[in-house]
Amino acid sequence: MVWIYALASVFLVSLISFVGVFTLSIRKEKLERYLLLFVSFSAGALLGGAFIHLLPETFEEFGFGIEISFYVLLGIIVSFALEKLIHWRHCHIPTSPAHPHPFAYMNLFGDGIHNFIDGLIIGASYIVSIPMGIATTIAVILHEIPQEIGDMGVLLHGGFRRKKALMLNFVTALTAVIGTIIALSFGAIEGFIMFLLPFAAGGFIYIAAADLIPEIHKDCEAGKSIAHLIAITLGIVVMFALLFLGLE
Repeated sequence: MVWIYALASVFLVSLISFVGVFTLSIRKEKLERYLLLFVSFSAGALLGGAFIHLLPETFEEFGFGIEISFYVLLGIIVSFALEKLIHWRHCHIPTSPAHPHPFAYMNLFGDGIHNFIDGLIIGASYIVSIPMGIATTIAVILHEIPQEIGDMGVLLHGGFRRKKALMLNFVTALTAVIGTIIALSFGAIEGFIMFLLPFAAGGFIYIAAADLIPEIHKDCEAGKSIAHLIAITLGIVVMFALLFLGLE
């Protein structure tokens, strides 16, 4: 049953890679306005997933010692390293279908690793419990939607045609399936879950605090800032509500 839930969840997460196709017909200004609200919501969901689900479960199962703190910090450091991988590389040759820029390939590589880790996290969460797996999957999905929209923009800007960009984005998303299979296969190994849950929490915290929130701060208009704050709070509330809906 755990395998069915976990694999179904990770396939659903992988299909999110196609969300970019629905944004191609939306005006850039309108897309950016709503996208920042969703980024705010996903930041709250990631923080809620880390502090309401992953960390409390870790502390309950394994206590709170220096080893757990180290794994959380490792999750933050690895996330920082992955983000460095997908930074754009300067190139003087114009982008074209015949010459996609290196940053587009770097984005695919970094995204593949990121999705692989997402798969590990989802698999490990389902090993702990099905409710924990569901909560983690929701947090991942809410983060993946704005990320995949951004990835689609990077690939198109890098010179890939739309169909090829969509297919390559989906292929990298499938690395999450591999991560889930590995997590489910090796989940019985002593210390695996004790490492992966706080590691995942560290990754969630980094993405929300160092990646998403700074992006939100770029729009300083008072009305929009209040809307962003409400969206972040709603993201946290949704993850908190899962505790009272029979999912925890």
